[in-house]
Amino acid sequence: MDWSLFLTYLAACGAAATTGAMIQPGEWYDNLKKPSWTPPRWVFPVAWTSMYLLMSLAGMRVAQATGSGQASAFWSMQIAFNTLWTPIYFGLHRIRAAMVVMVFLWLSVAASTWSFYGVDFLAGLLFTPYLVWVTVAGALNFTTMRLNPQGAA
Repeated sequence: MDWSLFLTYLAACGAAATTGAMIQPGEWYDNLKKPSWTPPRWVFPVAWTSMYLLMSLAGMRVAQATGSGQASAFWSMQIAFNTLWTPIYFGLHRIRAAMVVMVFLWLSVAASTWSFYGVDFLAGLLFTPYLVWVTVAGALNFTTMRLNPQGAA
């Protein structure tokens, strides 16, 4: 394991995590109509901590492989969209705009996962829970947007 490379990927995840730590859901989110299947709040930090560790490990494995340029570029793209989503949704309260970001986030995570499987099978497996999570998050974003048309800007 290349600890330096792993910590570099983890630092990128830390930047994304910082937006989540600084911009809390708050009263605005509490007052939104949400689907019955919305996860409880405690799930989010547990899930994100796990996923950021898995994403960093997967990124490290792929970065060391020959021919991994496109896969690494997809990793970079997804972490950028990941970082962007929280300030738009929770900070600006722009549910519809966050949905647009979520579409690009999902596409970039799917592309990362697909390309990771092609470069390093284990890295693809490590990235798969993130694709599942972003799929659920996208459905939650979409459903919340539909349930709150007056505030979905």
